[in-house]
Amino acid sequence: MTELRALTPHSVIPAEQASRDRHQKRLLRTFLPELVQLERQLAEAPDFVSTQVAGRVVVGPMGLPIYRVDLGTPATDVPVVFIVGGVHGLERIGSQVVMAWLDSLLARLGWDQHLNALLEKVHITLLPILNPGGMYLNQRSNPSGVDLMRNAPITAQDGSAFLLGGQQWSSRLPWYRGRPEQGMEVENQALEAVIQDLLPNRPFSLALDCHSGFGWQDQIWFPYAYRRRPMRRIDSVMALKLIWEQAYPNHNYRFEPQSAHYLTHGDLWDYFYKQVNRENSGVFLPLTLEMGSWRWIRKRPRQLFRLDGFFNPLVPHRHQRVLRSHLTWMDFLISAAASHQNWLPIGEQQSMLREAAIMHWYRDTR
Repeated sequence: MTELRALTPHSVIPAEQASRDRHQKRLLRTFLPELVQLERQLAEAPDFVSTQVAGRVVVGPMGLPIYRVDLGTPATDVPVVFIVGGVHGLERIGSQVVMAWLDSLLARLGWDQHLNALLEKVHITLLPILNPGGMYLNQRSNPSGVDLMRNAPITAQDGSAFLLGGQQWSSRLPWYRGRPEQGMEVENQALEAVIQDLLPNRPFSLALDCHSGFGWQDQIWFPYAYRRRPMRRIDSVMALKLIWEQAYPNHNYRFEPQSAHYLTHGDLWDYFYKQVNRENSGVFLPLTLEMGSWRWIRKRPRQLFRLDGFFNPLVPHRHQRVLRSHLTWMDFLISAAASHQNWLPIGEQQSMLREAAIMHWYRDTR
């Protein structure tokens, strides 16, 4: 894994591109166009957008970079919004949504005074393609066959879903966790290094991990996935849900703990949530955007005959609809983070909202 360095896109991107021969460039255009698009975005980005290589994944003769993108104020005592895409290589739409939002953000910074003022109060970090090797190979896991969302050192307390909850039998079967003695995979080590560099001593931080492939409806999941009991700051999740619904009452998201659907071993955000909140006094809320892909299949059943059809909208107009439908939510997270002191519950509000959250989400497991 490479060391994080303060490099501008104008030095990072050309160096990466120059290291590839013509054949490798053709392979990337064919099998990993998202990386080509991201590099073009970053090469054209303003100088105040910082790009670093957080890690590198080897696939055949190529070393594929895991790019970290930073913008907003560099101050270390301001809130952070951390957005991740492409954890599962088959779920290309997750990375594409992150890059679509980055495109929108960069375009608006040229004229939007409100957005420029907002970014003086908050820091944004993106890892648009965490699993470039899996995406290049068109598989859910990384090149070693490990499901990155089952790879953290945390074990389900109750019975996890068979196979789906993570298994250690074989990398040839889906949802392989990897071997505990080998530690986390290089992609997750890069993610952990960014979190350790980014989140300590922050008053407030939000993470959004973009996925697809489950359900009829877009969902916002939050910890835990390893147990059915509520997380420590469940009152803050309820407060965030309430201000979102007050501002956008016609939204189409369903907020739920992931444990409402199934329990898993090795969930990354369970692990990082416990790690960050153990080491810091601020509030850290990791969220997962789970885009409901079943409705794309229902409208176009022949997508079932393509592996990527299970996880991505293949019809152009539906693909465009998905890319634009989450921009408001992601913009909202930036505003919510910048103004966290105005809505985070304190004192009696914490107790009241915690009780409301337990009644709303955990009444059967209280």
